[in-house]
Amino acid sequence: MAKDVKTAAFAGGAVVGALGGLIGLGGAEFRLPLLIGVYGFGALSAVIMNKAMSLIVVAFSLPFRASSVPFGVVAGSWPILANILAGSLFGAWFGADWATKLKSKTLFRTIAALLVVMAVVLLFGHGVHGQEAPPLTGPPQMVAGVAAGFAIGVVAALMGVAGGELLIPTLILLFGVDIKLAGSLSLAISLPTMLVGFARYSRDGSFSVIREKREFAVAMAAGSIIGAFVGSLLLGLVDEDILLPVLSLILVVSAFKVWKHE
Repeated sequence: MAKDVKTAAFAGGAVVGALGGLIGLGGAEFRLPLLIGVYGFGALSAVIMNKAMSLIVVAFSLPFRASSVPFGVVAGSWPILANILAGSLFGAWFGADWATKLKSKTLFRTIAALLVVMAVVLLFGHGVHGQEAPPLTGPPQMVAGVAAGFAIGVVAALMGVAGGELLIPTLILLFGVDIKLAGSLSLAISLPTMLVGFARYSRDGSFSVIREKREFAVAMAAGSIIGAFVGSLLLGLVDEDILLPVLSLILVVSAFKVWKHE
């Protein structure tokens, strides 16, 4: 692979990683239109590459957060983890299965629609900081948790995202956990959910794009990790009231371009 292509992959990963670090997400929703519109990946190949990058970022982020949210605290919330995973694992398999069967044009348009959803969630859901008590308890809460997990698993598989932008508000609003714990629980849920999606994609040989583009993947992964670290250092220096609307607009514009993509 040409050096300039690897440099571009590293730079793209760094920019996306920095955005993710600034807003507390993996940045996969910004990486996906970049893979399609700038690097020329097909719809399914872009989703799988995006999922690989998301998996790496999440895998690094979970131990990085251990100093503020110890693993023991995360493990102590195993009922919540089990509840969401009961839906998200099935959702990830279903979403990946669906993605491999969709025509490329249909998948592009599905991704475009989901990018708009992500823009709305980013704009209106990122300011959620917790509440004193969850709105549901007992069996109704469990059913809602499984349903939410399934929907998030489908979206994560279709877009190759970790799903934190959807998981964190769900954990806060449905289970009443604080925002720091919600972030770590989101990462703990995302890892097995993404692995299930990978397992389904590998059955059809779709995973081969990672082997074919491994130098590109390594360069982008390195940029993503460094960018996420830099973005986390800049956290608090940029006003979210300005940043989030701008990023949401970027997602909407990207959605339009992906929708029209041939």
